[in-house]
Amino acid sequence: MNIVVLVKQVPDTEAERRLNPADNTLDRASVDPVINYIDEFAIEEGLQLKEAQGGEVTILTVGPERATESIRKALSMGADKAVHVSDAAIHGSDAIATAKIIAKALARLEWDVVVAGSEATDSRSAIVPALVAEALGVPQLTQARKVSVEGATVTIERVTDTGYDRVQGATPAVISVVEKINEPRYPSFKGIMAAKSKPIDVLSLADLGVDAGEVGLSNAWSQVVSFENAPPRQAGQKVKDEGNGGVAIADFLASKKLV
Repeated sequence: MNIVVLVKQVPDTEAERRLNPADNTLDRASVDPVINYIDEFAIEEGLQLKEAQGGEVTILTVGPERATESIRKALSMGADKAVHVSDAAIHGSDAIATAKIIAKALARLEWDVVVAGSEATDSRSAIVPALVAEALGVPQLTQARKVSVEGATVTIERVTDTGYDRVQGATPAVISVVEKINEPRYPSFKGIMAAKSKPIDVLSLADLGVDAGEVGLSNAWSQVVSFENAPPRQAGQKVKDEGNGGVAIADFLASKKLV
């Protein structure tokens, strides 16, 4: 089985993030980059599928040159190789353009399943896996908390508000996973050393046959027009309970039109 795992490099979620006033996009240079948190669960699921079914795991990343750091970490966890789509024209691309680029890259590979995290922490759109599946015309099995493969049939338990639904699809298929699905492994020293020699195929938009005029910030369907920093938090109002605390709180809430 050939498994492709989509991995995105994002700004560290523990750091303070801000927008770049030059073009109103996320200022990635000011924060240390990390692998998108949920993508680590996707990597682990891809590795477990390989261990159960055989085959190989390929990491696919769309991002700037520095995304190589995250690719190497994914390889050190046990993935076999990687494809890195890197092109200055991609900057500012929205989810639709990103999905198109991913689909074009996947068209160059032999694969049975694509595994992705359900969402990225720098956008929270949670639509890229579905967009990729739509662009490729293959089944999408999203929000999976459990994945099993038998022959050409993929079965997942899809998380819902009341439990889960059992969903099936035929390969090739795109799967997105949630963080409840597994516990990602830590890279071993042996894995870290081995990752240094694993192949990374770097591709440009031209290599994929994608016109730079179809992607990027100027062609995005959604853009940040303006923004301003949140004002400093104001001092709160303390209520000292001297027998009338409940009334004081109710009066305060009423003054803010909350009750």
